[in-house]
Amino acid sequence: MSNVTPGAVMRGAIDLSSLRQRHDTQSTTASAPPTSGSASATDASPGVSVPSLVMDVTDQSFGQILELSRTVPVVVDLWSARSEASTQLSPIVEKIVREANGALVLAKVDADANPQVAQSFRAQSIPMVVALVAGQPVPLFNGSVTAEQVRDVFGQLLQVAGQNGVSGRVSVSEATEDASDAQAEPPLPPLHAEAFEAIEAGDYPRAVLAYEKALQENPRDADARTGLAQVRLLQRVENADAQAVRDAAAADPESIEAQLAVADLDIAGGHVEDAFGRLLALFALLPSDERAAVRERLLELFGLVGDTDPRVLRARSQLASLLF
Repeated sequence: MSNVTPGAVMRGAIDLSSLRQRHDTQSTTASAPPTSGSASATDASPGVSVPSLVMDVTDQSFGQILELSRTVPVVVDLWSARSEASTQLSPIVEKIVREANGALVLAKVDADANPQVAQSFRAQSIPMVVALVAGQPVPLFNGSVTAEQVRDVFGQLLQVAGQNGVSGRVSVSEATEDASDAQAEPPLPPLHAEAFEAIEAGDYPRAVLAYEKALQENPRDADARTGLAQVRLLQRVENADAQAVRDAAAADPESIEAQLAVADLDIAGGHVEDAFGRLLALFALLPSDERAAVRERLLELFGLVGDTDPRVLRARSQLASLLF
């Protein structure tokens, strides 16, 4: 996770000019009314009303978010349906933005469908969460983080924003709130809800128990299986010293424990291909009677990333060729 340092606005480090220019061009040709689920076209000013605190934003509408960031810090969640880490992180980010009661706004960007935004932020891994303050980007974090860590980073973000003159607050219209309530997702099953609450609290053992119980009740519960793999990954990397882990792996390339630890860090950071490549190379080096742990970890990580992900399909094919 990248720490936010007060005053660390990266002025000029990332080129967002093309997105801003697209917004300026659109503004001169049309003035569309705000709609639920997309960025508001209203000019940013103290007390501005937005359709929602959480907005789905595209390459075309991102310029509006740049303008809004002159009033209130905008958290940008670059996510992908292909990334299991995204599906775990996004609900946490959304919940904590809503808790800020208008001091923050969340812009959700599907990185696969909106490559220009992803390229503008130089996104090398997904999920990636950044912020915009007065039209300028502030790095926040990549990969898997806990709710407590998200709250801490957002607190630092508000400090940075205040020091840069951005301390406004937005409100949501009643009509939009009513529509959002009507479209609310159904509640999670009880054991899944218990696991999610435990993850937010950083209580990973309790989350593991909840997911394991859900799988005992329904062995075909794919969401519980994926959630369990995610929590176990979070447990393994929670207190890891990244530099020490990588140094240990470099010192002993055939150490199963050391290479598994680095692969976990890579997956948590969104470096999926690096993790798979490392474990497949280790698998090829080991004698057949020592391969089981590496194979089991690969299969667990395959399920975590997603069985239909192209990176998983390629890695499965390589694993099969090593087995037979």
